[in-house]
Amino acid sequence: MVDNILVTAGRLHRQPCVQGARPAGYVPVTLDNLVYGHRSAVRWGPFVRGDLADGALVRRVLREHRIKAVMHFAAYAYVGESMLEPGKYFENNFCNSVTLLDAMRAEGVNRMVFSSTCATYGIPRALPIDEEHPQEPVNPYGESKLFVERMLERFGAAHGLRHATLRYFNAAGADADGELGEDHDPETHLIPLVIEAAQARRPHVSIFGTDYPTPDGTAVRDFIM
Repeated sequence: MVDNILVTAGRLHRQPCVQGARPAGYVPVTLDNLVYGHRSAVRWGPFVRGDLADGALVRRVLREHRIKAVMHFAAYAYVGESMLEPGKYFENNFCNSVTLLDAMRAEGVNRMVFSSTCATYGIPRALPIDEEHPQEPVNPYGESKLFVERMLERFGAAHGLRHATLRYFNAAGADADGELGEDHDPETHLIPLVIEAAQARRPHVSIFGTDYPTPDGTAVRDFIM
C-alpha cells in the first residue's frame, strides 16, 4: 500500500519536494486555505481546502487519508508585515501549529518535516552561520518559527514525535520540469524581481545598502536552489 503524507502549504506555487514524493512511493495530500496559494499548483495528489485552525478538519484529513507523515509549510512569511501585525503571525504560524500537532497526536501521526527559517538566527555573530549559532530572532516572523521549533522538541520528548527542521537561507528555483516556479503577489524575492526586470515586466530592481564589507558596498546573498 502506498503511504500518504500531508503537506500543509502556505504558498502553493513551488513544490519540488512535493513533486518528488510521488516517485519515492508517497502520495502527497495538500491542505491549504489558498490565502496565498494557487489551486492549479497541486498536481501530484489530492487537495483539501481548509485552515489549520480547524482542528476537527485536520484530524479528519489525517484519518481519512491515512497520513503517515506531515510536511508543514503553512505560515505567513513577510518579515515587514510581521513587525506591523505580530499577533497575526503568532496566531497563524504558532497557534495553528499547536492545533496541527495536537491533531497529529490524536490520530497517531508522529513524523514531521517542519519548514522553519534562517530568521530564527537573527543578526549573525559569525559567518558562515552553522546550526550551533545562537537563535535570537529580531522580528515576530522569526520568533513565531522559533516557537514552533521549541514546541517540536517538547512534543518529541513528551510524545515521541520524530521531526526534522529546515532553516532556509533564500530559497529559490522551480520544479525539475519547469512547470511551477515563483508566483507571489506582491513579489518580494530577488531572483524573480531580477528576471521580471530583464523581461521588461518591471522598470528596474532596487538594491539597498552601500556600506556592506563588499567590493561595491552592496549586500552579497547566498541562495538555495
